[in-house]
Amino acid sequence: MEREKIVIGSRGSKLAMIYAENVKAKLAEVFFKDIEIKKIVTSGDENQKDRLSEIGGKGLFSSKIENELINSRIDIAVHALKDMPSNETGGLQTNCFLQRNDPREVLISKNKIKFNDLNKNSIVGTSSFRREFQLKNKRNDLNYKLIRGNVDTRIDKLNKNLYDAVILSLAGISCLDLNEHITEIFSTEQIIPSVGQGVIAIQCKSDDKDIEKILQKINHETTFKCVQAERNVLKVLEGDCQTAVGAISLIKENNITLEAELFSLDGRERFYCKSSKDIKYAAELGIEIGENLKKQSKGNYKK
Repeated sequence: MEREKIVIGSRGSKLAMIYAENVKAKLAEVFFKDIEIKKIVTSGDENQKDRLSEIGGKGLFSSKIENELINSRIDIAVHALKDMPSNETGGLQTNCFLQRNDPREVLISKNKIKFNDLNKNSIVGTSSFRREFQLKNKRNDLNYKLIRGNVDTRIDKLNKNLYDAVILSLAGISCLDLNEHITEIFSTEQIIPSVGQGVIAIQCKSDDKDIEKILQKINHETTFKCVQAERNVLKVLEGDCQTAVGAISLIKENNITLEAELFSLDGRERFYCKSSKDIKYAAELGIEIGENLKKQSKGNYKK
């Protein structure tokens, strides 16, 4: 029987809904019937105070949505890829990605003071060990402090003088049309982003061949190859949200270049690798770089 409707499951935050609307618009180019978005409140949204690694990890943003998918209450799930655990949940697959948004990181600070000009002991907000360790490598005289909440909440905390600066992803800031707040944009050479940063991922049930065929029509192939490489680094490392790892890939003509860094548990040691391959070996490149980082670190990156 021909499908009459597609139900998209998404977190209910302003940014998540923009991502879901982007997916809906893309689907509407290939599916000419009803498309509905269902808001799902996740555990990660309910707890906005604690560090994710202390309350269950990245799965807090995806598990409730995935449960809706497994139980066929939605047809597809939309996630920010960087919020997804590295290993796929049984019975589900994530093989469709929209074209990547800008993966770079930004600084937002009071009075537009750039990172290198912040006063000693300034409080810099970040929810990520990766960002904290990357920035400590540049300036260890600043006070890095946990910050949670959506983008608007974090900017509000800055305006209330709870922080002197915050680090956020450019993709989220741009989608929310908040670029006027940006003080400084870091290149991916200055700060290697989170795996899959800037990528909207679309997940479906592994046995839903009808949906799979529809998603194949909207999958962005270049982004797919980049994601393959970056995610494989994380899979090899068996990384979770406590793992301070960044990876970014770039495709030029028929070659893919992948750059990744990993930090020790205390952030004092940095392990780095960069390599290129023919694009058809994107997945293998990610495995190789993951193994290289694992060997360099001798396991000193996770408990």
